[in-house]
Amino acid sequence: MLIIGLDYHPSVQQIAFVDLETGETGERQLNHNEGEVEEFYRELKQRGINVRVGMEATGSTCWFERLMTDLGFELWISDPVQIRRQRVRKQKTDRRDAHLLLKLLLEERFPRVWVPNPENRDLRQLLWHRHRLVQMRTRIMNQLQAVAMNEGVRRKKGLWGKQGRAQLESFLLAPWATRRRQDLLELLDRLKPIIADLNTAVQEEAERRPEVRRLMTHPGVGPITALAFVLILGTPKGFQCGKQIGSYVGLIPSEASSAGCRRLGHITKQGAAEGYWIFRAGSAILAGKLAGRIRAANAAYIASAAAHGRWIPILLRLRLKRRPVRSIRSVNPAFHAQLGFSSHCCYRSWR
Repeated sequence: MLIIGLDYHPSVQQIAFVDLETGETGERQLNHNEGEVEEFYRELKQRGINVRVGMEATGSTCWFERLMTDLGFELWISDPVQIRRQRVRKQKTDRRDAHLLLKLLLEERFPRVWVPNPENRDLRQLLWHRHRLVQMRTRIMNQLQAVAMNEGVRRKKGLWGKQGRAQLESFLLAPWATRRRQDLLELLDRLKPIIADLNTAVQEEAERRPEVRRLMTHPGVGPITALAFVLILGTPKGFQCGKQIGSYVGLIPSEASSAGCRRLGHITKQGAAEGYWIFRAGSAILAGKLAGRIRAANAAYIASAAAHGRWIPILLRLRLKRRPVRSIRSVNPAFHAQLGFSSHCCYRSWR
């Protein structure tokens, strides 16, 4: 078998390899744009050599992963943070990185991570595409709200009704301000049906998966949050508790504690970007109800952190138990009472 340590860049890749049968070693730099990569690996395939490639998790690698799958080679992807901890010297070059990955592969200390399959990645594109379009729509709506407020009108959600829209279009503005309003309204009208179609697609994908439908039995969890929970987390057995999920998607606070004094900072946002934004939006439903019952200057921040700490562990338990919520009350009934859920809702059936 040929073991290859690969330091990947968008334009080139530096490899260091060793043949376990012959003991042959070497290193090489392959250019992506000139077809050297495909030529090199296809030659190995023609020679009938089994190949295992180890690389750090990074972006812009879909084409390379497809190539490894088509050729039948093993591709191991590692956690970059764990690899960084293995570096001892302060000299960092592509050659050193490739040799370090090769060394970890040979010593069986390679920190391999879970990699989603192509179907999972494609569904993530659905969620991420919808999320980005919703962000674009929000920015457009905020700009139109600013246009209305500059004319002395503040209707909030009423601006998007028939009367509000008519009033917004009736303002006598300067030429370029009129052009801006017209373009924003056209963009808004174009985005709405696209987002509606994507919402329908998400709902259909959620209904096709029993594990997603099971998560949707939790109050406040819709198809988007449930589908993202299943797709982004993958196999839930890799997490021991809900706090680990919060850490995985960056929903835990930063910490600088010492000498018995605990200091917590802002939310780290250190993790899967898709999971952070989608889970954050899902917990906003709970946080909105809880924030009104917290008397503090940073009530929204406290409510958001409390919601993250509650509903993510509950969803993990739902995912592992493989049973729907028959009656809905949290493990701590006082928490859902604070959120405004009725007393007959109770989590009882974890059997």
